Amino acid sequence: MTDQPPFDTPEALISQMRFGRMLLLLIDNSDGETTGIVTLAAELCAPEHITFMARQARGLVCLGLSRERCEHLHLPLMVEGKGEAEPFTLSIEAAEGIETGISAADRARTVRVAVAQDARPSDLVQPGHIFPIAAADGGVLTRADKSEACTDLAALAGLLPAAVFTEVLDNQGNLARGDTLLTFAQEHGLPVGRVSDLVTYRLANERTIERIRQGRIQTAHGELDLKVYRDATKGTLHLALVKGQIDAEQPSLVRVHVTSVFRDLVGTTLADQRSWRFDNSLKAVCEAERAVLVLITRPETTDELLSGVDRLLGRQPQEATSSPDSYASIGLGAQILNDLGVGKIHLMGAPLKYNALAGFGLEVCDFVAAH
Repeated sequence: MTDQPPFDTPEALISQMRFGRMLLLLIDNSDGETTGIVTLAAELCAPEHITFMARQARGLVCLGLSRERCEHLHLPLMVEGKGEAEPFTLSIEAAEGIETGISAADRARTVRVAVAQDARPSDLVQPGHIFPIAAADGGVLTRADKSEACTDLAALAGLLPAAVFTEVLDNQGNLARGDTLLTFAQEHGLPVGRVSDLVTYRLANERTIERIRQGRIQTAHGELDLKVYRDATKGTLHLALVKGQIDAEQPSLVRVHVTSVFRDLVGTTLADQRSWRFDNSLKAVCEAERAVLVLITRPETTDELLSGVDRLLGRQPQEATSSPDSYASIGLGAQILNDLGVGKIHLMGAPLKYNALAGFGLEVCDFVAAH
């Protein structure tokens, strides 16, 4: 095993970002896997940075931007409402001052044009050779992924929340993992940081949720403690129903449930999918010694409801215009669980991989299938 370089603190990474240096960010997930991205502040991007990303890291060169910046530049998402899919916008090219657009110099210019203080939509054309990805409001506290992590670092460095990044691939063209990433960092003298540490750093200084009500209520299956939270990024309200004394060292049964009209009120599910209905989740929580049911409220548009009807009827669903992706509910749920003192988790849900849960102080012990 390669001698592991010490992980840089978030403060050190912020300093590196401020001075226009490239760094390697490790994205750790709940399955124990780690992937990595090379990133630097977009405002300080130069042709040699693009060359390094293309030749050494080998991934697709992307530009993390805030949703506000995407709207300012009139960059719509490529595909709306696709759950965990990366929120790519239309690809871009600088409207002037470039040749083919593919060279390192041309791509660096496109990045600098997109993040210029006086940038206008007319300064860019589509499609192009730079691929913007919209970061979720709230950054890693809402969605602990690539675009959120690097734009958070740029913002914390006092720069525009925008960063160029690319995933690191191995010699076979697959995502590099584990020791391969650490060796890559050593070979190229890159500082190494972890997204989970960035989450912990931001949690120590700020949150995007605030507890505004609490009390004891009677539910259909027993008494529970109710906590009500407001999300500062959207103004939405979310609920936590708690059973027993929560202890971070003792596993708690947990369900983070995103509202759905047909699943929750009508009780319908697709024939080939088993999912936890709200009433079943509530019953399981009430029967457990220690448990938390987090209810993430999500307004559904008429198009989304109609798309759900079409799926239940076996018809081809129409494309539904959607609010920001449902993957963002993970960060909200994780913040609420952290506030409640939850640590180890028996998670009611499908065995998915969740990024940087350790940063919220959470550990998934196992998954509990729907019944």
